[in-house]
Amino acid sequence: MSAVALYRRSLGNFHDTIAIVKRRFAVRPARYPEIPWLVWISAWLLLAIAVGLSLDSGAGRMRGEWTPGFVHFTDFFTDFGLGGWYLIPAALCLVAANLTDWRSLSRRSRLLVYNWTCFAFLVLCAVGLSGLAVNLLKYGIGRARPLYFNDFGVLSLHPYAMDARFAGFPSGHATTMGAVFGILLLLFPKRWHIALAVTACIASTRVFVGAHYPSDTVAGFGLGLAVAILSGLVFARLGFIFRRPSSTRPVPKRTFRLLWSSGSKGGGTSPASESCEQLSADP
Repeated sequence: MSAVALYRRSLGNFHDTIAIVKRRFAVRPARYPEIPWLVWISAWLLLAIAVGLSLDSGAGRMRGEWTPGFVHFTDFFTDFGLGGWYLIPAALCLVAANLTDWRSLSRRSRLLVYNWTCFAFLVLCAVGLSGLAVNLLKYGIGRARPLYFNDFGVLSLHPYAMDARFAGFPSGHATTMGAVFGILLLLFPKRWHIALAVTACIASTRVFVGAHYPSDTVAGFGLGLAVAILSGLVFARLGFIFRRPSSTRPVPKRTFRLLWSSGSKGGGTSPASESCEQLSADP
């Protein structure tokens, strides 16, 4: 296939997607569950403050006193909090979907590609938007990291210093893990305790490697979780992945699968935009 043909396909798929999103926003009213955001945000901030008052000073004093083996262990797992682990595969998935000839796929294949596309976009929104938010906050607040505990103490603020030394609150890695937990919570609500244990443990490694105070990780985790839930609510309004929210959280559609499932194998030649409309329709 020539580069020109590939470009036209990519542009056509992009225009189809934008048209679907605009149409969904136009015809679907902004009806969201009545979630007490102010209560949850206040509770999380109070938790971060409580953790800061009780644990931050101790964490600053203990920095560098952990055993080398334990630090090496946590240093390995802390890298899973980097946003690139989630943003890069999601972006590549969207690029592949954008270059796919949807018309040539069978209905089952279209459904699978469509689900992966929506999932990648959800990851990109939840992790990417929370990452932007946390970077604005951490450099705006300018809290010194535990590495400089002896020099600046536990609560030294240098707003807009634009220096990594003063970018401690909130933790970016913990924000990423909070967003990942939020996605897993929405998609697999019955396994929330497993998802929380894994993501919280990875977020806590930032304390043991000396990069953040405990309150930094608590605040970051809550920020990522909130952005993921908000992203899920918007996706539910559009009919992507989730049914329209009628309770306190979006519920995944029965048609949402990331692996092959039994069902119709019949082909189809309807346009990509019509296919997406049909496949994402509320049950």
